Amino acid sequence: MSIEVGSKLQGKVTGITNFGAFVELPEGSTGLVHISEVADNYVKDINEHLKVGDEVQVKVINVEKDGKIGLSIRKAKEQAPTQKPRHNKPSFNQRPKENFEQKMARFLKDSEDRLSSLKRHTESKRGGRGARRG
Repeated sequence: MSIEVGSKLQGKVTGITNFGAFVELPEGSTGLVHISEVADNYVKDINEHLKVGDEVQVKVINVEKDGKIGLSIRKAKEQAPTQKPRHNKPSFNQRPKENFEQKMARFLKDSEDRLSSLKRHTESKRGGRGARRG
């Protein structure tokens, strides 16, 4: 079994560094899971996620000419994209045909709504108009 980009394999963590973890793959080859490929969220300390001897599923993300193998734990967990739930608001392509004036009117209304919301938010943070400075 050759190691190909895109394949998912089971491996064993053999070493941990501050920049990633070395994983032994089938047939004795070793690849590196960079710290950015360990989890979906930010990983400050890889030791909080992995330890030597852990069995992990990895996805091969690259194989360099010199034989170095790049692996990802987080991409191995990814599943096929599921259909997103439909929202009540029609998307751009689902809206009924609008002429330029209708589009401009909708744009202006949306802009004014956003602007007034933003103004209310910033005034409440600063204490509003006429707030006393002390």
